[in-house]
Amino acid sequence: MPSGLRVGHGYDVHRLVEGRRLILGGVEIPWKLGLLGHSDADVVTHAIMDALLGAAGLWDIGHAFPDTDPSLKDISSMILLERTAALIEEKGYRAVNVDATIVAQQPKLAPYIPKMRENIALRLGLSPDLVNIKATTEEHLGFTGTGEGMAAHSVALLERIGC
Repeated sequence: MPSGLRVGHGYDVHRLVEGRRLILGGVEIPWKLGLLGHSDADVVTHAIMDALLGAAGLWDIGHAFPDTDPSLKDISSMILLERTAALIEEKGYRAVNVDATIVAQQPKLAPYIPKMRENIALRLGLSPDLVNIKATTEEHLGFTGTGEGMAAHSVALLERIGC
């Protein structure tokens, strides 16, 4: 008999540009550059959403929230995360926990991580201790190391509701 548990992996990347706000985990971080995207381009929240959708067998965020939809222009990824939670619930699942890693050379993100965890936990109906976010650099290697962009990886565990 199949288990009521499912795991998913998510990955997202966005280019850093001038003239955009830097939003990560629903937190606006003071920085000279921001992430380019159709929505607020919150790379860590997008990776978490992809992990959740993948675990539920619901494709990915591009399918659920296409960048061709004008109603999603500049939308907060916190709203999209709430919609993602509703989609996985409709499929009969809920999040158990999420773990994410932000890959960025700059700025230093540690002071903002507790608030990111709170924001994400709130939207998923979880305790903040069930949402883990880490940040790392790539030692000046690749597009993240040169400051051209940021990336994030995430895994999420879902359980079938009622199990």
